[in-house]
Amino acid sequence: MAYMLLMIEPTGQRQSRTEAEGRALYDRMVSFGDELKSRGLLLATESLRSHAQAARVAVRSGRPQVVDGPFAEAKEMVGGFYLLNVATREEALAIARACPAAEWATVEVRETAPCYL
Repeated sequence: MAYMLLMIEPTGQRQSRTEAEGRALYDRMVSFGDELKSRGLLLATESLRSHAQAARVAVRSGRPQVVDGPFAEAKEMVGGFYLLNVATREEALAIARACPAAEWATVEVRETAPCYL
């Protein structure tokens, strides 16, 4: 079963770190991903830029709307993800508990599924 681990972090958290601190955390996340890959559990992973460089697109009444970030109402942002192939939800939760990001962010665990479920 495929599960996605979403790193949900406070919007201003990255700016509170020095570059060296940020690089050290990033290196921990890369090592964690490498370990998952070596176990055959990792399908994909990426770190995402801040929501300040993001855009939101919606089409309403046939008219596209684009809103550039940062988004004033946002208190959190998705900072990255791991896409896993694991046997059970419990295995996905165990990996989420071991994820370094759980120390400074929330790791949301979601099973992939069609949107009609």
